[in-house]
Amino acid sequence: METINKKILLVEDDPNFGIVLKDYLSMNDFDVTLAKNGMEGFEKFKKDNYDICILDVMMPYKDGFTLAKEIREKNENVPIVFLTAKTMKEDVLKGYKAGADDYLNKPFDSEVLLMKLKAILQRKASNSLADSKKFEFTIGGFHLNSKLRFLKYKDEEVIKLSPKENELLRLLALHENDLMPRELALTKIWRDDNYFTSRSMDVYIAKLRKYLKRDATVEILNIHGEGFRLVIKNEDE
Repeated sequence: METINKKILLVEDDPNFGIVLKDYLSMNDFDVTLAKNGMEGFEKFKKDNYDICILDVMMPYKDGFTLAKEIREKNENVPIVFLTAKTMKEDVLKGYKAGADDYLNKPFDSEVLLMKLKAILQRKASNSLADSKKFEFTIGGFHLNSKLRFLKYKDEEVIKLSPKENELLRLLALHENDLMPRELALTKIWRDDNYFTSRSMDVYIAKLRKYLKRDATVEILNIHGEGFRLVIKNEDE
């Protein structure tokens, strides 16, 4: 997941910690705006568009929970990560109720924060892609029309896909040569992510592989523990 030019609003009232964290994130190619309290944070949020917000919980003038609620009123989708010195279960629950996407207790490993940010941004990008209106795809020698649920290989007869086969192949095609996260397909198509829906998806992946085997340049790879990749190879590979 590329982080270059991804904009972060960091709201942290400890000036030393705030500067160190800003520098660390900047070194990892994020564009970071630092605010020293909740009031300043909200003013900066209103003036720019951010890809993610990192909010300290305990701040003067306006705490992180209040700031998160105000941010959510302006933007329902921007990811929010809370930083806190508290480990009370009630505070964690309060944070999630205020709209948190994730939570980190201080002190924390900066690399863990970095991995969490990348995972959140990857998830957001995948969800945006899955909601696109595109319905026609060229997959090697195949043509997919996901509106009609038709899959056609060259001049062969049209294959009429089932609703789940169709949605799964469409998601794979949207992520062509990239990872399609397993959880994305399960929540978008099956509306649930559990052992049984996961096994069901594996059955549908096997069905799609059967259809696609007509074209040796097309392959669905299993990325262990993460998801699948629809790979289209060049003829001469």
